[in-house]
Amino acid sequence: MKNLLFDPSRIFFITILLVAISFRSIAQRGAAQRSAAQRDTALVHIGFIYPISSNGKQAASMTNRFSLHVIAGLSKGETGVALAGVANVVKENVHGVHMAGVANVIGKNAGGAQLAGVANVTGNNAEGAQLAGFGNIVAHEAKGAQIAGFMNLAENAGAVQVAGFTNIARKNIKGAQVAGFLNKAGDVNAQISGFANVAKKVRGIQLAGLINIADSSDYPIALFNFIKNGEKSVALTFDETMTGIVSFRSGGRVLYGIAGVGYNFKDNAKAMYAAEGGLGAHIPLASSLRLNLEAVSHTLTDFDGGHYNKNSLRVLPALRLGNRFEAFAGPTLNYVSYERENNYDFVKKYIWKNNSSKDFQGLFVGFNVGVQYLF
Repeated sequence: MKNLLFDPSRIFFITILLVAISFRSIAQRGAAQRSAAQRDTALVHIGFIYPISSNGKQAASMTNRFSLHVIAGLSKGETGVALAGVANVVKENVHGVHMAGVANVIGKNAGGAQLAGVANVTGNNAEGAQLAGFGNIVAHEAKGAQIAGFMNLAENAGAVQVAGFTNIARKNIKGAQVAGFLNKAGDVNAQISGFANVAKKVRGIQLAGLINIADSSDYPIALFNFIKNGEKSVALTFDETMTGIVSFRSGGRVLYGIAGVGYNFKDNAKAMYAAEGGLGAHIPLASSLRLNLEAVSHTLTDFDGGHYNKNSLRVLPALRLGNRFEAFAGPTLNYVSYERENNYDFVKKYIWKNNSSKDFQGLFVGFNVGVQYLF
């Protein structure tokens, strides 16, 4: 009996209830002296869960400066600090700091900071910062920062959206989107994701692990870029190792991605197949002449343990032939590595090579030549 009587959790809950009852009693005694406007506001709102609180059944029609609830609080508005073990539920507007173990649910506008273990949900606009373990959802404009473990959703966003999985702005975002998997917006300054970005107009960089999609994006960085006002091509290239590559090149007005497969035509003991991926940039020189700068990672393999890895920087003057074709050729600077026992002899002369490491490493100057069909 002694242990139960002095259990800390019991003492805490009893204290909260006594405080709530005391505030309720004070509020009732002073109600007759207060005006109607005063009765709609409270300096402090303390409770357990609606209606067990100092505002009682009138809680939904009152605005508070400070709220503290063991489980959940209900109010018309909050203008200072609101803390709840599970949820803060506000019918209209909030300003200040609001923290909940699970959720902050706001009927109209939110200003300040909302922090929730699971979600922040706002029925109209949100200013300031929103941080949630799972998601931030704003019906209209999120003017501040949204940071979530899984997703951010808004109609318009004014600052930045950062999420572990996805950010979605149904219209436009003035700032940037950063997500582990997917970003989607109308007009946006910048997008960075682990898998894909989707937008209308991207004013800055668009970086994705695999795919970028946009109406307009001059600086997309991904293997595949489907830009409406950009450029796509299929290219056939050949290099100093006698490797032919068929590649898909896609991007915007400046940057483009490269993804290709091919075959090595040298007389090897085993057939060797090629794959490459990289990033390029167009530099206009004249109406039919431009310079293509490319950084490419290239691998040859026989699928039986033999690998020849090459990283290249390419400087490729390109001449437009009519409306659809372009021919290009130029020097390349290449770094190669492979197991010494394979003893590949694709290149005879090196600028530098490492004779002491387990794997062969070398640096040499080569070439790349090709033609591409633009569409």
